[in-house]
Amino acid sequence: MHVLILGAAGMVGRKLVERLCSDAVIGGREITAMTLFDIVEPQKPVTAWPVSVRAGDIGERSDIDKLLLHKPDVIFHLAALASGGSEEDFDAGYRINLDGTRHLVEAIRAQNYCPRVVYTSSIAVFGAPFPDAIDDVFLSAPLTSYGAQKACSELLLADYSRRGLLDAIAIRLPTVIIRPGRPNRAASGFFSNILREPLIGREAVLPVSRDVCHWMASPRTTAGFLVHAASLDLTRLGDRRALTMPGISVSVGEMIESLKRIAGADRAALIRDEPDETIARIVDGWPRAFKTERALRLGFVADRSMDDIIRIHIEDELGGRLG
Repeated sequence: MHVLILGAAGMVGRKLVERLCSDAVIGGREITAMTLFDIVEPQKPVTAWPVSVRAGDIGERSDIDKLLLHKPDVIFHLAALASGGSEEDFDAGYRINLDGTRHLVEAIRAQNYCPRVVYTSSIAVFGAPFPDAIDDVFLSAPLTSYGAQKACSELLLADYSRRGLLDAIAIRLPTVIIRPGRPNRAASGFFSNILREPLIGREAVLPVSRDVCHWMASPRTTAGFLVHAASLDLTRLGDRRALTMPGISVSVGEMIESLKRIAGADRAALIRDEPDETIARIVDGWPRAFKTERALRLGFVADRSMDDIIRIHIEDELGGRLG
């Protein structure tokens, strides 16, 4: 099985590569080759199979055509301009997040074969007003450019799947925390910052109220979502090819209490409240909780608690010890 990962240099992409290298199979089928693609050249892992790493632009159709020449069996489409960047640069957001998906499905169509495509969508496809917990049939009506681009891509993938041109599933990810490394341009980045930085003894800025509640999952669990989606019998989805992933609904205040329990009050005291109206306005338009019966019936599994998400970060990124 040849696996192609678009957006392989990003945090979720790196976690997915680690998981696939550990498993060496998807749905019982052995991985025999892997191509990793991003705007910068991804790091090449050590594997038992050939790995090609390439840098390019998903907004350029010619770059995508080259990746499809060997007809990869499974394509993970993770490449995107994050939410904050999509709001700041309208043209770039549509070029990368929508045109990039259109380039991919048309390149697949030109190769005349039907691969599995796993697309990382977002809960940003939903917009206010919404109920306390959004169910599986709630209207997709985004209030950000990023959400609109993700929703449009979901529709493209569903229509191309309906016509038998590919076999796609779009999984709407919760906000993924705790993200290692440096902050990115996502409006949701502070959710990771207020835990990651204090865990290594650094100050962090909180731009929203501590009452803000959000839907979250760990990087480890997110990689599990992707692998499960790649092996799932998609006939069970019918024509509704997008579904929301399970997560946990937690307030900022509850996150800070978890940090206190795991790392102590001195680490939590490193969080500085510094309101940002722009970030607060974007986050206010995001949903806070979901009823994900459909995904749970299909075997997707959520994190158990915020305490567990913090422990996963300490285990996976800090060598099991606080910084």
